Amino acid sequence: MAQANAEIIASFIAAWSRRDPDELAGYFCEDGCYHNMPTGPVQGRTAIRGFIAAFIRDWSSTEWDVLTLMAQGDKVVAERLDRTQVGDKPVDLPCCGVFEMENGHIKVWRDYFDLSTYLNALK
Repeated sequence: MAQANAEIIASFIAAWSRRDPDELAGYFCEDGCYHNMPTGPVQGRTAIRGFIAAFIRDWSSTEWDVLTLMAQGDKVVAERLDRTQVGDKPVDLPCCGVFEMENGHIKVWRDYFDLSTYLNALK
């Protein structure tokens, strides 16, 4: 189970480079939760899709480098360096995501990062 969950999260991380909100939201349970820790949680696949679409609207590209990927049972931890191009501005954002899985989908995703690192890169 842990290996399968790790593979799903690795696939999810790779999918971000395609920047398709429908594809990304499809990884979540219908009642899943996405919580960017510097902001509030977003509940439900439809709301998550809308949040992702708005968040990535100005991104021209993104590649996420996985530094550490660990899984135990229904929990997966992914330490990453998210390399994103927002318009003409590069943003390298260290992140750590904690995922709780349910039946092959993301039930909860808590993503930890410093919002000021992201915002300062956009200035």
